[in-house]
Amino acid sequence: MTSPKIRFLGAAGTVTGSRFLVETGAARVLIDCGLFQGRKEVRKRNWAPFTVSPSKIDAVVLTHAHIDHTGYLPALCRDGFDGAIHCTPATADLTEMLMEDSARIQQEDARYANRKKFTKHKPARALYTVEDAKEAAEQLQTARFNRWFRVAPGFEVRYRHAGHIIGSGMVEMRVSGDGGDPVRVLFSGDIGRYDAPLVPDPAKPDDCDVLVIESTYGDRSHPEVTIEDQLEEILRKGIPRGATILFAAFAIGRSQQLVYLLSKVMERIGMEVPIHLDSPMAADATKIYRRYPEESGLETVDLRSGNSPVFGKQVYLHRKASESRRLNDLKGPRVIIASSGMMTGGRILHHLKRCLPDKNNLVVLGGYQAHGTRGRRLQDGEETIRIHGKDIVNKAETARLTGLSAHADANELLRWVADLPAPKRTFIVHGDDDAREAFAKRLKDEKNHSCVLPEHLSLHSLVGD
Repeated sequence: MTSPKIRFLGAAGTVTGSRFLVETGAARVLIDCGLFQGRKEVRKRNWAPFTVSPSKIDAVVLTHAHIDHTGYLPALCRDGFDGAIHCTPATADLTEMLMEDSARIQQEDARYANRKKFTKHKPARALYTVEDAKEAAEQLQTARFNRWFRVAPGFEVRYRHAGHIIGSGMVEMRVSGDGGDPVRVLFSGDIGRYDAPLVPDPAKPDDCDVLVIESTYGDRSHPEVTIEDQLEEILRKGIPRGATILFAAFAIGRSQQLVYLLSKVMERIGMEVPIHLDSPMAADATKIYRRYPEESGLETVDLRSGNSPVFGKQVYLHRKASESRRLNDLKGPRVIIASSGMMTGGRILHHLKRCLPDKNNLVVLGGYQAHGTRGRRLQDGEETIRIHGKDIVNKAETARLTGLSAHADANELLRWVADLPAPKRTFIVHGDDDAREAFAKRLKDEKNHSCVLPEHLSLHSLVGD
């Protein structure tokens, strides 16, 4: 048997496309299988043939359900992967929904582009279909937290809570290679924040030989001002002037936290307005929170009543496209929450086309905005935003909601590894290069880690090069 190796097939120098392939002479196991998002040259990687034949991969292990960690699964399965896709129960429920939604959006966007003739591709097509997504979902297999299980010859894994979204887990892996002691590899997945609503705190990591750690916010700290205080400022600014307050939020995790926090703040300041959660996926994901109360912290809440913090009486869930269109006829003040969080697709685009030209409206950005996305262009103050082939004038006020991110900042990541003895090697992933470099320096200086910043498609030994 050969020494175990790791290939960085994504999230190396970018925040998206998480894909890490661990190989021995006996098996290959893929950790995460995400979509690339952001700049065109990065998105094009989704269309490239997979580096290793999908049929030669023995298993997939998911850290959590977000599309940059799961969104390529339908293509991988369609192209020959027929093994098990391992994940926690909540991740399975969310991933099945996310994959189908991703496929549906791609197919709808392709049809819309072909009908309106604003695409350069003749014709535009989806990366995969809803049927591909449904077939991939049949390969999902669930595992509980804190229990070791075998996924392939020489590979054992265990999930620990990551605190990112419900179901999210760091992955501890024991890899047997040359017949000696197994190599202990810890994949952080996306580490969440401490004391965040609707998710447990990240679990304390166990000792490992190799650490693969995210660095989304590796070069910055979240602000000390509370999210509730920021929301209060936004609401007090927008409600009196009758604004439509449009939040771009990821359908899973952040949307539910926003509804929860907005309801609390509105009650606190005595200014209640309708909250419209305009996303079939977010509405369905919100139901999943009811299914796992032990993870969402809602064990003591009567979710059957109309007054729970996630299903309040002023909260409206919109699934059908016709319901979404009717929102265009409603005047403010009101709150609309729609995905996608980086404004790369979905219903948020139709709301932006209506809201951006009106200086009275407020568009709120929450969470990380990747380079090349509409969210980043709005964050950078661009005067026009291209949507569906047209340049939309941006006159609306833009606000940033900082600290709502489901990702730990640099200080919180260091808190997470505080009691972890320095591994033999630490790979810094899932971050832009500036963030990776800054975080690597802090890990080296403060925790004595030996850090590697892997390049896209690079191959490294897990026992030393």
